[in-house]
Amino acid sequence: MPEIRELTMTSIAVRIVLAIILGGAIGMERGLKNRPAGLRTYMLVTLGSCVVMITNQYIYQVFDTGDPVRMGAQVVSGIGFLGAGTIMVTGRNKIRGLTTAAGLWATATVGLAIGIGFYEVGIGAGVLVFLVLTVLHEWESYMRRSSRRVDLYIELSPGFTLREFLEHMREYKLETSGVEPEHDNLSDGRSTSFFVTLRGRREVRHDEIIALVRQMKEVEYLEEM
Repeated sequence: MPEIRELTMTSIAVRIVLAIILGGAIGMERGLKNRPAGLRTYMLVTLGSCVVMITNQYIYQVFDTGDPVRMGAQVVSGIGFLGAGTIMVTGRNKIRGLTTAAGLWATATVGLAIGIGFYEVGIGAGVLVFLVLTVLHEWESYMRRSSRRVDLYIELSPGFTLREFLEHMREYKLETSGVEPEHDNLSDGRSTSFFVTLRGRREVRHDEIIALVRQMKEVEYLEEM
């Protein structure tokens, strides 16, 4: 259908509507999970990148000058600034927002493809981005729950030492590695806080490892990293 690939009022309307629908579908999924970028952010990203390519095509066709992909190249590099704003490092060096940043970048490319009239790739990529963020999220969660390894941040009650904690882990037949005290407070009477990686036996899974540690009365605080 060459008429919707040429720059006409019909093709412009089709491209903008498609960009808003695909961006909105992906953004709704992110918004329902309380991610930093949600429905409106994703819609604006796809709409903006789509308009950039429409404008680029218009300049190229009407004025018979310029590079038809130059403005799109600026979107691909510039979207990184928006994505970086969604990435946060918590006080315990836990990185959040990487998937949101990657989703914004991928959604921008969907808008670019639709904006230039490459509907097959734009729609296909939009559907794939949505599936990655939904279906693969469930699979990733299942794999995490099935894992025998867990990375934890732990705070112990005052007087209970890191050595005693490690001895308890050996009694539970849990392997410990990557032990990293948060600060030097092992002998000043304050609570001990540290990062540790625990690995269970074949029959001990992710949630069971966390439950074993959480049931210790000497553990004041626990957070999975």
